[in-house]
Amino acid sequence: METDNMKKIYSRIPQPPLNKKEILNFLSNNTTLLVFIVMLVLAAFLSDRFYTADNITNVLRQSVPLGLASLGMLFVILTGGIDLSVGSIMALVSVVVALFIPSIGLWPAILLGVITAIAIGLIAGILVAYVNIAPFIATLAMMTVARGLALIIAKGQPTFIDNNAFVNFGTGYLFGIPLPVYIFALFTIIAQFVYKHTIFGRLTISLGSNETATRFAGIRIERMKIAVYGLSGFACGIAGILAATRTGVGSPVLALGFELDVIAAVVVGGASLAGGKGTVVNTIIGVLILSIISNLMNLMNISGYNQQVVKGLIIILAVMLESYKSKRT
Repeated sequence: METDNMKKIYSRIPQPPLNKKEILNFLSNNTTLLVFIVMLVLAAFLSDRFYTADNITNVLRQSVPLGLASLGMLFVILTGGIDLSVGSIMALVSVVVALFIPSIGLWPAILLGVITAIAIGLIAGILVAYVNIAPFIATLAMMTVARGLALIIAKGQPTFIDNNAFVNFGTGYLFGIPLPVYIFALFTIIAQFVYKHTIFGRLTISLGSNETATRFAGIRIERMKIAVYGLSGFACGIAGILAATRTGVGSPVLALGFELDVIAAVVVGGASLAGGKGTVVNTIIGVLILSIISNLMNLMNISGYNQQVVKGLIIILAVMLESYKSKRT
């Protein structure tokens, strides 16, 4: 009873205002969310077409491949690695699915495409874990191999997909929301569960934070590295399939330079390229930020070349901000 009375008395005492350090800590810990809110406000002033239903739907649809690939990339970056093969894997998978649908059917072709994507990712993981090739070099090699295979298999030409169920899924809606968005939402929920509530998620963060300590704890870090690159390949495989459903084409030049967008989304989401830091929620916000920026630049008729410059600057600013936050802590 006395304790309750003390709490009531304490609650009536005016609390001191937040000091400068507390405000800076709040801003630092919520940078990604604050940037997202600012972008939503700016969007209303920069284009009167942004908040139309059709445009919002378009932003969501275009966010799907980037979001899926970014979720896979997040786990790789959490380990201190990098995956440059994401765009090439998407292209290869789209070609494989497009070419094999007529001969083996829709679902077997999709399964073959996903297996192909996972295989590319696992090979990259093996090169990193057991051959001790730097992630940048290993995935750069697999980027070249996957893109080359896509060009060889497709003979350098796009392959049109004559399957109504496949194409209709990419252009279809449920309750006014594009069908691929539901796949993206499902993957986000699964990724959040894995990140937050599984041993795999905790070990991924531990590996990126301190690889030596994780090894001394008896963890087979080689298997962990292979697993995260396989996971990235899987996510890119699904992204490539969904991208193909939207266009109805399997293209060997699909997602050229897409790795820049994916890395930017994860870094803008607050993940550290040194490993051990990043969240699923912030990565999704980073994806939405980049999607909004791209959409706004399109609405403002800014050329694609200029957009690449803007994306590069965004990466630089995000890395500088992360470096500043690390020094403060």
